[in-house]
Amino acid sequence: MESKKQKKQEYNNLTEKEKSELDWKGLNISKSDGFESNEETYRRLTENAKYTQEWKEYNKAQTKEKLMFYKLLDELLNLVPTRTYTFGRPRKSLRDMIFCCMIKIYNNTSSRRIISDLELAKKADYIKEVPHFNTLLNCFDDSGMRMILDYLIGVSALPLKQVEKFFAIDSSGFGTGKFDRWVDVRNNFGLKAKKGFMKAHICCGVKTNIVTSLQITRGIIGDSTMFKSLVEGTSENFSMKEISADKAYSSRDNLELANSIGAMPYIPFKSNVKGKAKGSPTWAKLYKLYAENYLEFASHYHKRSNVESTFSMIKRKFGDFCRCKTERSQGNEIRCKILTHNLVVLIHEIFELGIDVNFSEEAKKLPAQKVI
Repeated sequence: MESKKQKKQEYNNLTEKEKSELDWKGLNISKSDGFESNEETYRRLTENAKYTQEWKEYNKAQTKEKLMFYKLLDELLNLVPTRTYTFGRPRKSLRDMIFCCMIKIYNNTSSRRIISDLELAKKADYIKEVPHFNTLLNCFDDSGMRMILDYLIGVSALPLKQVEKFFAIDSSGFGTGKFDRWVDVRNNFGLKAKKGFMKAHICCGVKTNIVTSLQITRGIIGDSTMFKSLVEGTSENFSMKEISADKAYSSRDNLELANSIGAMPYIPFKSNVKGKAKGSPTWAKLYKLYAENYLEFASHYHKRSNVESTFSMIKRKFGDFCRCKTERSQGNEIRCKILTHNLVVLIHEIFELGIDVNFSEEAKKLPAQKVI
């Protein structure tokens, strides 16, 4: 039986290509024997990487965030089209109700406790009247909310159009009860545990964490099926150069879709796949890079961690569960969380990058539709 020293010497005598093939097939000796996998090697090489914060700009953004949030939200909601009146009792102003919902999400509190903040908003002429707290909750279930919130999320990302070229895609669940935690069920492959969750599928920029496109589904919906809509929604307004995603999105169709819009997809392969193209040249090209030069692949793929940071930012500041009861209202509540996150990101980038935010000009490129 060969000793560890003999095994190590035999491994060192191999060419780089043979080592990569050996690692890829899973035949390499474990780290306990003195060897590292490609993933472990990359992790070791980057473990001391530091990402500094621009503290001066960060401090300004944090101290002025709430005042600027009200101002940006007011400017953004001026784009909301007037609801078409059909018959019956006139409904509340859609613009004002979205404003109230957004303030509730931003403060991450109950509908009763937010009434005092809405009184202050009325005195500042941001809204015309303060709704009853039950009316505020009912607004989340409004049939016109979904369309207009999706539109506002798209517009809110446009000021960073020239900044973001690299994107990451992933999903995360939001509980429908106060004590539900997605981290407890996301690796549970049984569908029953995921039925009580709403799932947010997002595409975000890796530099600023701005969310560029969004899809809301029930917790049991798979990730890969949402890849097309997320990529197409982002590519309409952004020039996509790279797309990072985890193994759940690994398929020939997804890789070819990314390639068709001029973006290079960096999606790792599952252990049971092979590099045969089967009609997908992008699949064969990426597989070769993944198998023969993993460190080069990982230097691009590691940007995917930014989408995890985006979900962490959203859940820590605005909550990881929904307070609403119906599926439609829960979806709209999550959309409000995403839109609130985008506005907070813009506030930070106003100070750090010196960007100019003008929603009226941006909206000319993305006209709104009528809301019934």
